[in-house]
Amino acid sequence: MMFNTFRKPLLLLLSAFAASLPVLSQAEPLPTPPEIAAKAWVLMSYESGQVIAGENIHKQHAPASLVKIMTSYVVGQELKAGHIATDDLVVISENAWGQKFPGSSKMFLNVGDQVSVDDLNHGVIISSGNDATVALAEHVAGHQSAFIEMMNRHAEKLGMKDSYFTNPHGLDSDDQFITAYDMAVLTRAFIRDLPNVYPIFKQKSFTFGKIKQGNRNGLLWDTTLNVDGVKTGYTKEAGYSLVSSAEQNGQRLIAVVLGTQSSSSRQSESKKLLTWGFRFYQDIHPQFSGKELAPLRVWYGSPSSINLEVEEGGTITVPRRERKNITYTITYDHNLEAPVEVGQTVGKVEWYLNDEVIAERPLLAKEASEKAPWYKSMVDVVWRPINEWFSSQDWEPKPVTEQ
Repeated sequence: MMFNTFRKPLLLLLSAFAASLPVLSQAEPLPTPPEIAAKAWVLMSYESGQVIAGENIHKQHAPASLVKIMTSYVVGQELKAGHIATDDLVVISENAWGQKFPGSSKMFLNVGDQVSVDDLNHGVIISSGNDATVALAEHVAGHQSAFIEMMNRHAEKLGMKDSYFTNPHGLDSDDQFITAYDMAVLTRAFIRDLPNVYPIFKQKSFTFGKIKQGNRNGLLWDTTLNVDGVKTGYTKEAGYSLVSSAEQNGQRLIAVVLGTQSSSSRQSESKKLLTWGFRFYQDIHPQFSGKELAPLRVWYGSPSSINLEVEEGGTITVPRRERKNITYTITYDHNLEAPVEVGQTVGKVEWYLNDEVIAERPLLAKEASEKAPWYKSMVDVVWRPINEWFSSQDWEPKPVTEQ
């Protein structure tokens, strides 16, 4: 009876005490990506290069006209290097004759026509002209085989490890394939490396020889997104595919969907990806202190220490609601020996959310260090074993601060 008398006041007191305690914040679950009706797909941040979400991103797939992104990239690089010019006149060969491509997209080129590189490039990007790709390939490299070699060299240089090209237009070929991830990597490189060419992708139509053709990327007409590229593709083997990119409030995303069932489906699935990505993710620019990126010792080197930088500037892409819960660690190569080249990996930064790594960036040498003469490196011979007892500790996990 006595306990029951004091039970209610006691419960009220305990409730009041519990309410006064600080509430421990719990991390919200990461936003689930939408269901995408495609055989493979990926969403990538342009600035960080980070994959936000994807499925079968490294699975090889028939490319269709997505090959033309690489064709235009090679042409753009040749323009940038001054090897060709936009006003070069290309004489159309029989190989580039429009009638060689029945039932497929083309510029309707005729043998003997003289067409500028600029018009041909517009014809590839906007009209998806298969004939125009052959004309450009022959102009750039003399013949298609040499141009295809250039395509694959660029692919290798960009790290497109699971893609291979056998023609410049994308018509079905047993030995030609791409992946969703590789196409996002290529698109990111295109936007970064060829800012003077990329704006062609957002043009809604192109007229050549009194024939007006519209851009097949329907997202260019979507007023809810700021889509400015990139390329559609279709063959019976590949299905309907789309590489798209949009920018909102200074943030750019790249979406790739491969093998959807229709042209409307590739458009709607891409829109879902881009909308979801902008809603739930953002790029941040972590700030590092001078102590964290202090010069790193190089054993037997001249100079004996080098400055460091974080690859991609350290930019990472994170869930918007979780950016305050992100921590990071920095690890250095304390046994670094000369010679060291500029850009060599000498450590890494890892960012964590809920104890899981969400991003990683190499620490790079900002300057070189040559092997020092023997008489200058003698001090390291003596000091290095001692230093192992007092080696600098890597930075423990700490919260991210932004610039």
